[in-house]
Amino acid sequence: MDLRGRAFSSVYRLRVLLMLFHTTAGIMAEQEVENLSGLSTNPEKDIFVVRENGTTCLMAEFAAKFIVPYDVWASNYVDLITEQADISLTRGAEVKGRCGHNESELQVFWVDRAYALKMLFVKESHNASKGPEATWRLSKVQFVYDSLEKTHFKDAVSAGKHTANSHHLSALVTPAGKSYQCQAQQTISLASSDPQKTVTMILSAVHIQPFDIISDFVFSEEHKCPVDEREQLEETLPLILGLILGLVIVVTLAIYHIHHKMTANQVQIPRDQSQYKHMG
Repeated sequence: MDLRGRAFSSVYRLRVLLMLFHTTAGIMAEQEVENLSGLSTNPEKDIFVVRENGTTCLMAEFAAKFIVPYDVWASNYVDLITEQADISLTRGAEVKGRCGHNESELQVFWVDRAYALKMLFVKESHNASKGPEATWRLSKVQFVYDSLEKTHFKDAVSAGKHTANSHHLSALVTPAGKSYQCQAQQTISLASSDPQKTVTMILSAVHIQPFDIISDFVFSEEHKCPVDEREQLEETLPLILGLILGLVIVVTLAIYHIHHKMTANQVQIPRDQSQYKHMG
């Protein structure tokens, strides 16, 4: 009985140690984050990197702004009127993150944690006509804001911390192994805990990859958003049409020149037979 008791105790201790090891490893992995916004030439764009085991596992470059409606008292102190706070993600923000095989997360805090942004990414497999296809997407956005913060909010009614969440979000959908790139503005609506208020998140200059980064600090091949592809086509189409038109003109002039030269070298045969006597 003593041997059984000792064996059970040893197994129990081993399990506890393994649990502590995995928990500690997970905590250590979350700590390796970097804010590289100072490297961006765009003062409105931030750059965040999450690394695990010395390797980049999530990279995100984007500019973000939040349009937050809030109530203030009217001059008669009876009616409420709605004001709007424009809150931009600033440089020097605190960043946290974690990476997983099918789920990754980025958290950003700024202005003494008066504002916090959480972005959750998931990777999924789908059955397509060509076989299984894997994609990743932005599946959830959460924005926490404190209307007691005086820089953006002026005398807000019901001032305090509020949380705005996305619902059934499927944004930035990208084939697995690629990064998502979009210069155009994209908006995401967030339902706020402040009653009957909707926060609008505006993303621009986006370049994100939360999975399958091969080279350290280097994005994989870009998957461009439809708006950027359409704008690129609109920019290049006039150039292509101009080149085609120029080629048509050159070919036409060349044919005309060749035809004119061949016609000039031909011997003119008289149509009137009486003129033959004067030839030779």
